[in-house]
Amino acid sequence: MARFDSSPGKADSPDPDNAANAGNNAAKRRKRARIVAGAGTAVVVATVAVLIPLSLVNPAPPAPSGSAAASTPASTPAEVGPRVTYYAQPGPPAGSPLEKVEPLKVDVSSDLVGTALNKGTMGISLEATDLADPDLSSENASMVKLLKELDQPVLRFGGNAVDRRFFWTSTGEAVPADYKGDKAHPVKAVGPADLTRLKTLLTAGDARVTLTVDLGHYNPARAADMVKNASQILGDRLLSVTVGNEPNGFVFNDVKTDGYSVDQYVRELKDYANAIYAVAPNVPISGPGTFDSKWWRPFVDADIPQKKILTFHHYPLSDCEGHVPQDSPSMANLASRAMHDRSIDYQKAGLAVGRAAGLETWIPETGVSACPGSNETSRTHASALWAADYALTAAQQGITRVSFHSSLLTCKGGPPLSAICSAGAYPFGNGKMSGRANFFGISMVAELEAGKFLKLNSSGGGLAFSYALQNADGSTSVVIINENDPEKAAQTSVTLNLPGKPVTGTMTQLSGPSYAAEDQTVIDGAKSGPTPLAKRATVPGFAYKSGTQNFKLTAGTMTVLNFKY
Repeated sequence: MARFDSSPGKADSPDPDNAANAGNNAAKRRKRARIVAGAGTAVVVATVAVLIPLSLVNPAPPAPSGSAAASTPASTPAEVGPRVTYYAQPGPPAGSPLEKVEPLKVDVSSDLVGTALNKGTMGISLEATDLADPDLSSENASMVKLLKELDQPVLRFGGNAVDRRFFWTSTGEAVPADYKGDKAHPVKAVGPADLTRLKTLLTAGDARVTLTVDLGHYNPARAADMVKNASQILGDRLLSVTVGNEPNGFVFNDVKTDGYSVDQYVRELKDYANAIYAVAPNVPISGPGTFDSKWWRPFVDADIPQKKILTFHHYPLSDCEGHVPQDSPSMANLASRAMHDRSIDYQKAGLAVGRAAGLETWIPETGVSACPGSNETSRTHASALWAADYALTAAQQGITRVSFHSSLLTCKGGPPLSAICSAGAYPFGNGKMSGRANFFGISMVAELEAGKFLKLNSSGGGLAFSYALQNADGSTSVVIINENDPEKAAQTSVTLNLPGKPVTGTMTQLSGPSYAAEDQTVIDGAKSGPTPLAKRATVPGFAYKSGTQNFKLTAGTMTVLNFKY
């Protein structure tokens, strides 16, 4: 349902090369952290942090004087932990009304949910025609950097282009005359050399790929030839192939002007699957890749020889004409508990179909909205918080791969809902790729340790969502997405009860000055991925070997805490 591939955004979209340094601006507003006598200081995320023994956070009270003191047994001194550097998060913007937020209480259990967050869960979706782009190469350092920040991601190629403007040829044929494009979205021919170039990028960025073949121009033999070449060139980096993109929308999007039904799709799917199986039997078929749930079960039930993976697309706020107010791409809808809950409901619906058939379930294409052009949610800090929360809800439910639809077009004038974009002049730019706000939300999830979701109970906190993971090394990761309004809400007091008594507790944090702030989302004060786990600062007020931790979190943040026992 992604329509933004054919609709440019505002021409004045900011270029990340010229964006203000949000971390430095926030630092100017922030008060100097309290200095404890005799302690050293260290700079953390462009703010002041203090290096003190953990026992000095809550020192023991002084002994009473006189005879009473002599007759009172001395209290056992608190165990002293190592000296640490505390994380100094940004505070609310200057002049904020500071509306109080109900304290948040999170109780993390040692019991498992039964699902896991694996490396490779996060991904980026692109148009199939992007396969012809020479910037998808190991020689493009900016693209390699983005892939590494997503930590073993999946690149998915499909989108509206595949059934309209994408032509596969392994013999150098000319593109048929009836293929139509425009300046920003030209028709592209793709061949084996493009896949060979793509392989260098996948290797350099430690990424894998899923491909989509053209169903709009019915040709099972041509599709099979593409998969044969892809299998030989990409090897085990090729995860699956999908037949067509959103076939449920063929009639509405003028791919099929004479009508198209579920039954016709299943017949053609079988033709494609059999042709592909004859030349690449080990490549799974994923599908149907639709935004209409009525197409899911017919795909699941289709009699094809390959292993199948159920996929569906989801853009929650895609009522572009405003007929259904709760589905319109507004900030009020984006930053709401209803958005969170409705997303979970849709994810569960897809999972129920997949699980009933014993199939893995993916969301290979998603985003806040499929509406073309700019809207209130485009490029905003709120979209970063949403992307992170959406990805975590999907993974916790049991969806194993989630890709956010994007474009290789320019930051200025290109699709504003894309997670990545190119610097330079519209439309194709110079190939220097960077991440937008929603990309940073995705990267925060991608950089989490692979682990098993733990059950937890949470209460209070206003608009806040919590997740916990049991990691392979026995540590616990806790994620708190504080979606309260960063311009209005005071810091939230958090009481966190852990399933053990930690000896270390570190944090990394995504932040931004407002819901609507564009290109000002930062992680640990910078526009880059999270600080490596081994180098992260300690949770403010960390209580050494205590199962209960108390701290405050700024509104409009995503905080990842890691506790080792």
